[in-house]
Amino acid sequence: MKRSRSGSSRFLDAAAPADTRLLAIAADHLKRFGPRQVTVVSIADAAGMTHANVYRYFPSKAALIDAVAGQWLRSLEALIADIADAPDPADDKLERLIQASARTHRELLKDNRHLFDVYCTAVETSRPLIRRHRTRMRQLMERVLDEGVATGKFDPRDRERALGLITDASYRFINPLTVRLDADVPQEVLDQRLAAVIKVTLRALSIGII
Repeated sequence: MKRSRSGSSRFLDAAAPADTRLLAIAADHLKRFGPRQVTVVSIADAAGMTHANVYRYFPSKAALIDAVAGQWLRSLEALIADIADAPDPADDKLERLIQASARTHRELLKDNRHLFDVYCTAVETSRPLIRRHRTRMRQLMERVLDEGVATGKFDPRDRERALGLITDASYRFINPLTVRLDADVPQEVLDQRLAAVIKVTLRALSIGII
């Protein structure tokens, strides 16, 4: 890989902690070159430090790339948390929550294919960062469902089955592996399918058939 400091110089804020700068440079290199071409040496060079110093913050290249993926996952969780904490009715929040997650996944696939592929690999191998992410996303989903029950918007017979319905119904649109399979499906078609799935899910939750 041809190394150049110019691509990462915009990330080098002397006031930022070293691990933050390294993470920003790694994210830039991953997007431009892909995971196989990213090296600890090139990241260290862009940061103006030795590669041995990088290992003080990240024990391996894999850990550094995982940290980049984890940063994106946390941004998604923050987006979903904002929706879950909004003052809107629970049914509106659940619809927005699913749509936002689906949209964010599609945007990542379009804008940063290398990071998306790293994400897919992490899902396929059930890496710890994915397990933590799933736990946090489930907690946010539970919050919206419980709010809907408390306010009378939802009337499920069984809470766990209701959570399973939401997960299963939205799976095709928020799991990166299926999102990647649908990469060539026109956006308007995906939007129509998602809207139909959400409509059926909300109906099932509101009338208590599950």
